[in-house]
Amino acid sequence: MTTTAPRFQFTISATDGKARIGTIAMQRGEIRTPAFMPVGTAATVKAVKPQDVRASGADILLGNTYHLMLRPGAERVARLGGLHDFMGWDRPILTDSGGYQVMSLSDLTKRSEEGIVFKSHLDGTRHMLSPERSMEIQRLLGSNIVMAFDELVPTTSTKEVQAAAMERSMRWAKRSRAGFDAGGTHAENNAIFGIQQGALDEKLRKWSADVLLDIGFDGYAVGGLAVGEGQEAMFGVLDYAPGQLDPAKPRYLMGVGKPDDIVGAVERGIDMFDCVLPTRSGRTGQAFTRTGPINIRNAKFAEDQGPLDPECPCPSCTGFSRAYIHHLVRAGEILGAMLMTEHNLYFYQHLMSDLRAAIAAGRLSEFANGFRARYARAKGQD
Repeated sequence: MTTTAPRFQFTISATDGKARIGTIAMQRGEIRTPAFMPVGTAATVKAVKPQDVRASGADILLGNTYHLMLRPGAERVARLGGLHDFMGWDRPILTDSGGYQVMSLSDLTKRSEEGIVFKSHLDGTRHMLSPERSMEIQRLLGSNIVMAFDELVPTTSTKEVQAAAMERSMRWAKRSRAGFDAGGTHAENNAIFGIQQGALDEKLRKWSADVLLDIGFDGYAVGGLAVGEGQEAMFGVLDYAPGQLDPAKPRYLMGVGKPDDIVGAVERGIDMFDCVLPTRSGRTGQAFTRTGPINIRNAKFAEDQGPLDPECPCPSCTGFSRAYIHHLVRAGEILGAMLMTEHNLYFYQHLMSDLRAAIAAGRLSEFANGFRARYARAKGQD
């Protein structure tokens, strides 16, 4: 008898305090949680081939609505077979709705109830991004986990601005849900997540969560964090925000983060993460190690024949020395960025694997405290 993989099914297999490990089953494969999603903004994880991203342990990638709608265009990607075929990645893809980039990259926007009119950072052309258009773009891309379209404002905004943006985001969440559901076969085979907003205000967060739960989504993101508020403030929100969401659904913390951010967020009940940090840091000479980040450009590595991280099994660490990678990065050789990025991706995926193992064994606190102590000793001392 042939069995068909579920559209979306989240199973929690173990818990330790607020933390949990589980599996998201989808038609394109299973996602082990807690999960870190490498960022493939423009249909590529920069400097790494898809098969090498998979070899690092990644189960799912992130693509971006804003960037792909501008270049090469969602309609073009659809004509070429969808994002999976286009970029050579056959496993699940989550697409960000584009709201963050409209805020962070546009120098001229006009926001209304309909959506956001913005000027392209590429050529200055004007575009309208609305909940309906965002859903259409993500459908054309063939996204497996679609994100609702929301309005993001800085946490330094006034409470009135934060409340208005949250309320508009909830109205847009309802329109996003309707737009997704109108997607026919795509909607039948894929999933949509809602995004909780409310900045650092617990009451606004609760209001947002209640609206999202009433609409109903396959998973829920904690949005509006990692935008400059600092780790202490972020953890303050995460002490209560995940508990306001459906405990039977995945919880996704958008745009996070540093390794110690991830460990603390997992302790607080977060299941999914994404961040450009491992790839961006790799391209600029920073390698993450179990004893803290190092700047491979530093002169002390010029004749260091050891690996980036003695405990890392990645091809960069087993095949090349710090001295060689130091040379490549200082010389501006492309291979340097490739090796550094590959290592950082392995580091992040091994961190997630270690977290899952610690939760399964009921020793998350022991692991997290040990990780923080060891990581902090060398953090910033590179």
